[in-house]
Amino acid sequence: MTNTTVREFDGIEIETLARKASAGDGAALNALLVEVRPETLRLCGRFLPNRQDAEEACQDTLWAVARGIGGFHGRSTFRTWLHSLAANRARSTYQAIRRRHDGEAAGTPLPDRPDPRRTSIVAVTRLDLLGALEGLRPEYSEAAALRDVLGLSYGDIAALLDIPEGTVKSRIHEARRQLRARLTDHR
Repeated sequence: MTNTTVREFDGIEIETLARKASAGDGAALNALLVEVRPETLRLCGRFLPNRQDAEEACQDTLWAVARGIGGFHGRSTFRTWLHSLAANRARSTYQAIRRRHDGEAAGTPLPDRPDPRRTSIVAVTRLDLLGALEGLRPEYSEAAALRDVLGLSYGDIAALLDIPEGTVKSRIHEARRQLRARLTDHR
């Protein structure tokens, strides 16, 4: 197994490592975590514009993989499962950061809009989206994040969530409708 082949995240090598790790192979789990870390950090970075926050979410995601790998049964690909974990952990990290800031500021809430002079338009957009996603029902928020932030296909999302593809499309449509309204009202 060459490093180039393993690092091709879609390659069979990652799926093989995931199956072995799921069956209790500790060495396979360690190798899997090393191999998926760069991709996990990139996924978390799609949600969180600050590198430190993305690193925190990445570590939480890898910890969740290590704890939950025994429950990975291959209903979806490992990559799809990892995307879901990364999305959830990045959103949880964002919520924890907001709570910490609100607690430290003692009455000074986190600004609704970051200062555009110090924040890129991409970062502002991601923070706005994360804030808007918080206000949606979880089934809408999860479907929208998996499709629109992480780019999973409708079929992958359906397999991951164990729901029909039509339901996935319906949830994403409704999530987008609600997000549009929230983001428009926010400006």
